[in-house]
Amino acid sequence: MKTFTMVLAVLPAISLLTGTAFAQQVPNAKPDRPISAQDRFYTSDQFSNTVSVIDPSTNRLLGVIKLGDLTPANLSPLYKGQLLVHGMGFSPDGRTLAVISIGSNSVTFIDTATNAIKHTTYVGRSPHEAFFRPDGREVWVSVRGEDYIAVLDGSNFKETGRIAVPNGPGMTIFSPNGKYGYVCSSFSPETVVIDAHTKRIVGRIKQDSPFCPDIAATPDGRQVWLTLKDVGKVMVFDAKPPFAVLKSIDTGAITNHVNIARTPRGQFAYVTVGTQNIVKVFRTDSFEQVATVPVGALPHGLWPSGDGSRIYVGLENGDGVAVIDTVTNRLLTTIPIGQGPQGVAYVPGAVPSGDGMTNLVPLEKANGKVQLTLSGQGQSQVTLFDQGQVQILQAAVAGLPPKQPFTLGLAANPDGTGAVQPLAKFMTNPAGAAIVNAVGPIRQIVTDATPAQRRYLVIRVGDPDAPGAVVQRQATTN
Repeated sequence: MKTFTMVLAVLPAISLLTGTAFAQQVPNAKPDRPISAQDRFYTSDQFSNTVSVIDPSTNRLLGVIKLGDLTPANLSPLYKGQLLVHGMGFSPDGRTLAVISIGSNSVTFIDTATNAIKHTTYVGRSPHEAFFRPDGREVWVSVRGEDYIAVLDGSNFKETGRIAVPNGPGMTIFSPNGKYGYVCSSFSPETVVIDAHTKRIVGRIKQDSPFCPDIAATPDGRQVWLTLKDVGKVMVFDAKPPFAVLKSIDTGAITNHVNIARTPRGQFAYVTVGTQNIVKVFRTDSFEQVATVPVGALPHGLWPSGDGSRIYVGLENGDGVAVIDTVTNRLLTTIPIGQGPQGVAYVPGAVPSGDGMTNLVPLEKANGKVQLTLSGQGQSQVTLFDQGQVQILQAAVAGLPPKQPFTLGLAANPDGTGAVQPLAKFMTNPAGAAIVNAVGPIRQIVTDATPAQRRYLVIRVGDPDAPGAVVQRQATTN
C-alpha cells in the first residue's frame, strides 16, 4: 500500500513536466491531446474565399475547401458563393467547423471528417465570428454590422433568437464551464458578460478603446484577454464577478488576436502584432512579457495545438501559417496556404478515420502575391494578392501621425512627386496605423511596366482632392 500511495502522489508532478492528461487547452479546457494525423488546423482565407486545411502532424497543406470565387467574379449580382471568408469556430466534439463570410453575411457549417458543407445560415450584416457553446447546443454569431448576437441551434443551425449587445459585437467566447459568454465590441468601448442560459447581461467591462476584434478565455477559467486593434493594446479582466480589469498592456500597432496555451512551464498568452510582424508572449500570472517571436507579414489569427506544444499563426499578408514551438518560442516552419488568412482554428481529432482528403482541392496558382515596402515617415508593408488579371492590394500602414487623413496613390516619379492617381483615402487610428485596401491591375504598373509606364506607390498627407506632402514611398520589391 505504501508503494501504491507514492505512485499516486507523483502522478500530478509528472503531468506538469510532460504536459499530459492534467493540462488543459482552450477553448473548453479539455485534457491535452498529443498532435496526430487526426488533427487539423484551418484558416479562413479572405481574398481567395477558401478554407485552408493543414495536417499538423506533418505541417503540410492538404488542400483547400472552396467557398467562393476570386475577384472580379464574386462581384456579379448573380454571384452565389461566399465572399470575404473571415471568421472561424468549431463544435466541442470537433466534428463541425463554423466559417463566417463577412461579405455574404453567412455562416457555413463544414463536416471536419469529409470537408463537405453541411449547411449555410444567413444572418445579419457583416458577421465576424461564430462559436459553439461548450455543451454544443447553440452557436453564437457576433453580427458586427449590427447590435446583437444571433443564436443558432447547434443541430439544425437555424436562428432561434437574438441577444441585444452594444453596437458592433466583435467576438464571443465562452467560459470553460459554459456559464458565461464574453462579448467584446468593435464599435463601442464596452465588453459585456452574458449568462449563457438566461441570455441576460450580467457584467460590463469598459474597454480602453472601441475596436476589439478578438477575445479569449483562459482554460483555467480565471481570466479573459481581449485585443484592441486601434490603440495597440491587450486588456485582461477577471472571468468571474465583478469582472474587474486586471491589466492593460501596450503591445503595438494593429494588435490583432490573442490566444492562450498551457504548457509544462505555465500558462501563456500569445498576441499577434501586425505592423511589427511578431507574436508577443506573456505570462498570465504576472503579465510579464517573456518572448517576442518574428513570424512574417501581418500575423492575424492564432490557435494552440491540442497539447499546447505549438501555436499556429495565420499570416494575413504572407499567405502562410507560422508554427511556433511553445517550449522555445521559436519559429519551426511556415506553411503556404490561401490568400489573406484571418480567423483560424486547431481542431484535435477532426478526422476520426481515413486521410481526410475528401472534397479538398489544390491551392490554385492564381494565389500568387507580390510584396512591397513603403518607407519614409514610418514604414508600411504592402501585399498584392493575384486574382487573375487584377490584384487586391492590402497595405499595413504604420508610423504615421494618429487620427489624420492620408491618400494611397500611384505617383509618376519614384520620389512620389508629379501626378498622383489616388487608390484609397484613409484615416490613421490612434496608434498611427491603418489597414488599407484597393483593387485593380496594380502589379502590372508598379513592378512589370516599362520605364515610361511605370508608377510608384506613395502615401501623401490629406484627401485625394487636396494631396499634401509625400510621407512614404515605394522602396523595395521582394
